[in-house]
Amino acid sequence: MAVARHPRPEELEGVSLEKIMDTYVARYKDRKADWNAFEDAKVEGFKRAQHRFIGAGGSGKHGGTDFIPARGFTLSIMYVEPGQGNAPHTHEVEEVFFVLQGMLTVFVEDEDGNRLSQRLGPWECISCPPGVIHGYENDSLEPVYFQVMLGRGQPDTMGYSDDSLFQRRSNHLNDDQ
Repeated sequence: MAVARHPRPEELEGVSLEKIMDTYVARYKDRKADWNAFEDAKVEGFKRAQHRFIGAGGSGKHGGTDFIPARGFTLSIMYVEPGQGNAPHTHEVEEVFFVLQGMLTVFVEDEDGNRLSQRLGPWECISCPPGVIHGYENDSLEPVYFQVMLGRGQPDTMGYSDDSLFQRRSNHLNDDQ
């Protein structure tokens, strides 16, 4: 007989294995590409699609049931076409970009505009510490897919370093998905 060495969370006590499996499995074929997940995604050069798996990611869209409920982190897959990326931003928690397919140029920068970039390929990643301005661009000729994880189940909406984007950062919360 199997013995669980750690207790289930309160909300899962007495829940059937079927319900657990149904709630905690997400398949790519069932994910919807959210092209309005971020305010900067409306701007040419920053267009991309978020496929939510665990939680809502850094978009601030915490409602809905089309993803696995988040506890301590979020997980999404981003699809970025050539010539697109995202605006420089920060988070209050760590953010990880893990490349699955294609080439992605990631960057970190300081408040004086000094920027360092590195190109990442499949199975390579960057971990962006809280408060460090960062972002990415697809400057290759092929689309890129990469995994994004944020270190909180419900992170705040990203803090764009550009003032006009920062002022509009929550507008996407009312957009249709």
